[in-house]
Amino acid sequence: MVRREPEAVRITSAARSHQEDVAGRQRRYLVSMIIRTLCFVAAGFSMGHWYLWVFLAGSLVLPYVAVVLANVGGPTQSAGPQPFGADLDRPALEGPREPHDRRR
Repeated sequence: MVRREPEAVRITSAARSHQEDVAGRQRRYLVSMIIRTLCFVAAGFSMGHWYLWVFLAGSLVLPYVAVVLANVGGPTQSAGPQPFGADLDRPALEGPREPHDRRR
């Protein structure tokens, strides 16, 4: 009876955990909302200046952008981690053309 060992898996091809994915989305949303709050406060301090409208536009548009960015997930990997050596269909490097002669 031949015992078959499990194939080695490349860790770089493993998907991010759900917890890491949610934490990344929360960070993106939080940063966007902080920028939106700063735009709103800056608009309050810039009454009578032309850039008041830039800050107001930023404070109105950023909630939409924050939600869209928070809902964007990473690349989905339906196949799971790739076994080591799965990309062996690439051509191999060729060896030396002539054997080395050390007597010379």
